[in-house]
Amino acid sequence: KKKLSWTSGSHCFLNLLPSPKFSFLNCLCCSTQVLLIIHSFSVILEALSMGNCCSDVSSGAGAIVAVGGTGSSAALATTNDAVDYYLKSRGFNGLFSQIELSFSASNLRDRDVLSKSDPMVVVYKIEKDATLTEVFRSEVVLNSLAPKWIKKFIVAYHFETVQKLLFRLYDVDTKFQNSRPEMLKLDEQQSLGEATCALSEIITKSTRTITLELKRKEGFAAQSQPHHGKLIIHAEESLASKITTEIVFRCSSLESKDLFSKSDPFLVVSKIVEHGTPIPVSKTEVLKNNLNPIWKPVFLSVQQVGSKDSPLIIECSDFNSNGRHSLIGKVQKSLADLEKLHLARQGINFSLPTSAGQNKVLKSQLFVEKFTETVQHTFLEYLASGFELSFMVAIDFTASNGNPRLPDSLHYIDPSGRLNAYQKAIVDVGEVLQFYDSDKRFPAWGFGARPIDSPVSHCFNLNGSSSYCEVDGIQGIMTSYTSALFNVSLAGPTLFGPVINSAAMIASQSLAQGSRRYYVLLIITDGVITDLQETKDALVSASDLPLSILIVGVGGADFKEMEILDGDRGERLESSSGRVASRDIVQFVALRDVQHGEISVVQALLAELPSQFLTYMRIRNMKPIPFHE
Repeated sequence: KKKLSWTSGSHCFLNLLPSPKFSFLNCLCCSTQVLLIIHSFSVILEALSMGNCCSDVSSGAGAIVAVGGTGSSAALATTNDAVDYYLKSRGFNGLFSQIELSFSASNLRDRDVLSKSDPMVVVYKIEKDATLTEVFRSEVVLNSLAPKWIKKFIVAYHFETVQKLLFRLYDVDTKFQNSRPEMLKLDEQQSLGEATCALSEIITKSTRTITLELKRKEGFAAQSQPHHGKLIIHAEESLASKITTEIVFRCSSLESKDLFSKSDPFLVVSKIVEHGTPIPVSKTEVLKNNLNPIWKPVFLSVQQVGSKDSPLIIECSDFNSNGRHSLIGKVQKSLADLEKLHLARQGINFSLPTSAGQNKVLKSQLFVEKFTETVQHTFLEYLASGFELSFMVAIDFTASNGNPRLPDSLHYIDPSGRLNAYQKAIVDVGEVLQFYDSDKRFPAWGFGARPIDSPVSHCFNLNGSSSYCEVDGIQGIMTSYTSALFNVSLAGPTLFGPVINSAAMIASQSLAQGSRRYYVLLIITDGVITDLQETKDALVSASDLPLSILIVGVGGADFKEMEILDGDRGERLESSSGRVASRDIVQFVALRDVQHGEISVVQALLAELPSQFLTYMRIRNMKPIPFHE
């Protein structure tokens, strides 16, 4: 009902996600916050909070400018159900935290004649195509060469993406000092220098503080004065990221949905977003042949569900291996309601929707056996205490990939520099994980090929060495991979067991030595594995180790067996001896399923990794003990 227009020269900014694009804007009259979602050719405006201006239809002062001039922080990471729904409906399921960045500087250049500089910080996101998107402006600090800015930059940290930031400092001209920072034209201010880094470089520091040397702004002529001072950036994690509830659910008198056995029940907990759509946030394990189940604890962060009073839908279903699970019943309660049920030792009856649009109340009941609220250690706390993620890679060299000298091969090295599917997976995943590994020496293997003068090997060192498997950095993996293509003969079959066992051995030795390392093995393959049971046995054994396994399927093969290895499909893996995996450590993605979608293969692969890491730490009761460099 109200027309909102962009002011010319306004500094809109986009959320730190590659696609779709988001912009948080402010109405000039009432500071009503508006979320702009740009997806393909659709533009959706979503009001985050209503002010008097937006209810005043007759007003014509609805210009919109970027957030940046008032308040204590930028709204880049404002939590909102519309955003959450939009992201999750398109596959953005990654664990994220709210990070607050504080800024200070030292030894800045003095650009004023009769006084000291009046500095301001401007932050940009560096896009993949190297373009810049402004995301934050600080206030102006008057007459200071060592300013400490009060305004904080709040940003959503996404583990599965590399969030590159550019920081520019400006000396604001005296005649503009009464202007709001977001209204300033930057080309009218003097540059004090700039610096760049990735968000992950800040949060992986033990002190969560990084000091960056300021350099002259790109495109400016060299100055006679060599130094430009330093920018100090400190990161703090929002407390809302840490508050977690532990809930143990129990059911009684469930209906049997199977003909010849009892139901195999499991629970799915979903939050209700603004448009009424339930979005799953947690699930229990499947308990076979049980009409009175008690599940293992479910952990829900308050940030994850919105608030303690946000409505949740809890659905109980009978598990079916074909994926078409049968709904047994559901209830709608908030975390606060569940806490009351626990304290009162009361159950609540499930209901089922009928064809007439009514809810049929069932005799089946849901009980809350345990409800505790704690401040849990977060992924970032473990990183700050010295834990590292160590990258490993295993590459499929079986003959089904095709002759690497021919353009139709999945292993073809394009003279133009265009990456093949294997190279792209290595670079994309490695680019994210390298920030979490201090020595950047990565174990790298090949499998399914015949090295020179040797029989077929299902785990050979990619660097050609017979004694060690590590290479230096992502470039070292790429160089070794290219070299191996011309020094081995592609063969077969496709076996995963040997490379998983090699990775598990390294993780086991590291654990025995008390090392603060968690290993991530990337397996890239084009074919169907022929040692499925051996692979299951290796994965079940590895589930007790600090290890996660990412599998990328390239090419057009049928990857159904790969999906069995991924615990997202339902039940946990079981070994040939009947032992069940202690946790899910596998994430599988077929490249063809995501390469034309709105999320990248690396996002799809890495979204669950922080959760797998935390599950391991909590199972072993490992705490993020403060680490001193």
